[in-house]
Amino acid sequence: MAFGRSKPTTRRRELADLPDDWVGWLEPGVELEGKMKVTSGLIRLNTHFKGEITSDGVVVVHDQGEVEGEIQSRVVSITGKVKGAVHAKERLEIKEHGILLGDIDTPSLLIDPGGFFEGQCHMPAPEPASQTLKAVDPQKHP
Repeated sequence: MAFGRSKPTTRRRELADLPDDWVGWLEPGVELEGKMKVTSGLIRLNTHFKGEITSDGVVVVHDQGEVEGEIQSRVVSITGKVKGAVHAKERLEIKEHGILLGDIDTPSLLIDPGGFFEGQCHMPAPEPASQTLKAVDPQKHP
């Protein structure tokens, strides 16, 4: 067997399994503090981050990930731990073993069995379907 031959093959397979739009992948051993801004794509945190995360894409707090601070993103998925407010413009998912201790603001919340949430949740009311049918007045059309 040639030196180092099996490791690159494994690494290539791992990278090939990632979504096409991923922009960052932070693993254990890295600790970050401050502000993170992600303009698009998917960022996966499997490490400790303290501060503020702003994203127009997807933020994944993976199994060993811990975030202390605020997350603002289009979509947030948690299988790790978040202590702080989460503002998800489209959807927030708390997967099995995921923990969120903080306030939520999102139109769509999914908590899988085994997921945990403690805090307050604000979900904006969806626009009534009657607004889309505004052109038809039921009193004028029997």
